Order: sequence, then C-alpha cells, then structure tokens
Amino acid sequence: MKYRIENIITQLKEVQSGKLWIGSTFDSKLNQVDKDSVFVRPMKNLHSIAEIISHLTLWRKETLLKIQTGKGSKTDNCKENWLTNDELKMVGWDKINSEYDRTLVQLIDLLKSKEDGFLNELYYDIDFKSDFEYSFVINGMLHHDIYHLGQLGIIIKYLKKNNP
Repeated sequence: MKYRIENIITQLKEVQSGKLWIGSTFDSKLNQVDKDSVFVRPMKNLHSIAEIISHLTLWRKETLLKIQTGKGSKTDNCKENWLTNDELKMVGWDKINSEYDRTLVQLIDLLKSKEDGFLNELYYDIDFKSDFEYSFVINGMLHHDIYHLGQLGIIIKYLKKNNP
C-alpha cells in the first residue's frame, strides 16, 4: 500500500508548484524575483533567497542520503548549512535553483519506490543522536520547506519595499 507515500508526494509537489490554500508556493514566490535580487539580504537579520534555497537543498540531500543509507552526514553546525552569499554567488543562481529542483525530483522518485511500511522503518539521525522512523525526517523536511516558504514571502516583501 502506498497511500501515505502518495500523500507525502502530493504535498511535496503542491508546496513547490501546486494550488495551496495558503495561496503561495515556491514557484510563485521565486517567479517574483530576478537573478540579482536572490543574493540580497533585505535586512541584517534576514537571509537571502539564495541562502534559503541552498539551505533547503542541503537538507533535502540529507534526507535522500538517510533514505538511501539509513544515516545522514550533516548536522545543524555544518558549514554547508548556511553558505554565505559570496560563496553562493560563485555557484550562481541558475545552478542553485536547478539543484533545488533536481533534489525534489530525486526525492519524489525515491519515495515512489517505497511502500507505506517504509515510513515506520528506522534510520539513525546524526543530529538527534538516535533512531527515528523515516516518517519523522520526511514530514519534518516538508514542515521545514513550508517554514522557509513563509520566510521567502517576508524577504520578497522587503525586497520589493526597498526596490519598488
């Protein structure tokens, strides 16, 4: 049975580009900005769009690794968790954004190969130093995406206010 897995896949797709009750998706937000503004921090205590997308991509890659091997390799304190704008500018927005999109496709494809029982299997979480069910990391990643989608909305609002 794949009811739960299919539900998760649907939610991942909807948050990226579907029609959400909240009215915004990653695609709708990212389509509002140009390549130059993605590296701007509109306020000192706000991340740039590129920083957030890079951060989300790191944790999506970690989720893929956990599903594939049963264990991740990164913690909140790792350098890659929040790369600087200078580091990200060297990578370039096109590559950052395409890697973000690619990892979503990879995650969905990997989940399609699983049955619902997989969600109850355990992996070792290096950050929490314990075993957890895969449903913990997969649902947590979805929640993490939605949290940062809200941040993108705030960042874009400030970018537009500062550059009408």
